[in-house]
Amino acid sequence: KTSWLKTQGKRRHMAFQCDSKSLTHFVLAPESPIREGVINQLVDAVSDFDGLNVDLELVPARDGQYFLSFLKELRERLPGKILSVCVPARTKRLQEDVYPYAEIAALCDRVFVMAYDEHWSGGPAGPVASVDWCKKVLKYAEKSVGKNKLIMGIPFYGRTWADKATAGAWYFSGANRVMGENGVESYSYEKGIPVFEYTTQVKVKGYFNDASSVYSLAELYKKAGIPAVGYWRIGQEDPRVWDLVRCVE
Repeated sequence: KTSWLKTQGKRRHMAFQCDSKSLTHFVLAPESPIREGVINQLVDAVSDFDGLNVDLELVPARDGQYFLSFLKELRERLPGKILSVCVPARTKRLQEDVYPYAEIAALCDRVFVMAYDEHWSGGPAGPVASVDWCKKVLKYAEKSVGKNKLIMGIPFYGRTWADKATAGAWYFSGANRVMGENGVESYSYEKGIPVFEYTTQVKVKGYFNDASSVYSLAELYKKAGIPAVGYWRIGQEDPRVWDLVRCVE
C-alpha cells in the first residue's frame, strides 16, 4: 500500500524498470514462462497508484514486436490507469528501431522522451543535452508522438572525460613499455609478483547542468507548447533550479 507516500493530492505513478537485456527478453517474449506472471503482478501492484510507467531501456533488437505486444496487453489490463512509456532520445527513426515513437504512442497515454545522453561516457566529450540537440529531439518527437502525449525529459546530471586512460591489462612487453614511457627505472615484488608505480598527469573535462541550463531547456519546451517535462533525477539538481523553473510554469 502507498498511503505512506505524501503527495499532497498529486497523482502517484509506479515505475517498472529492468536493467538487464537477457531478463528483459524473458519478460517480453510471449513463450516465456514469466511474462504473464510479470503482467499480473504489475496489474495488481498498480491498483493503489494512478498509473504505471514502463521504463525498459535495454530491449533486445529481436524483441521489438514483443515490446509492443507487452504494452498493448498492459493497456488492455489497466483501464482507468495512466500508462506512460520511457523512450530514448531520437532525432530520426532508426532502422529496425525497437522504440518506434508513433507505435508506442498509440498504445499509451504519455511518452516520456529521455532527451539526454547526447554524449556518453564511451564517446567524445560534450554536454548530455545541448539546447540545439534537444530542439532536434523535440522536432522528431512532436512529429511522431504529438504534443498532447509528450513529456520531455531534462537531465540534472553531467559527465566528465579524461584525455588518457590509465587502467589496462598488459602483457610483458607492454608493461615494460609503459614503465619506460613513464620513467619507471625499477620495480619491486609484492607477494612474489612484480609491481610498479608512477604518477602521470591527466586532463579532465566535464559538462554538467545548473539552474540556468535546466531553465533554458524548460523554457524551450514551454515555448513549444509541450504540456509536461520530467527530470532525471530529483536529488541531483542545483538547488536553485526550483526558483527558476517556477518562472516557466
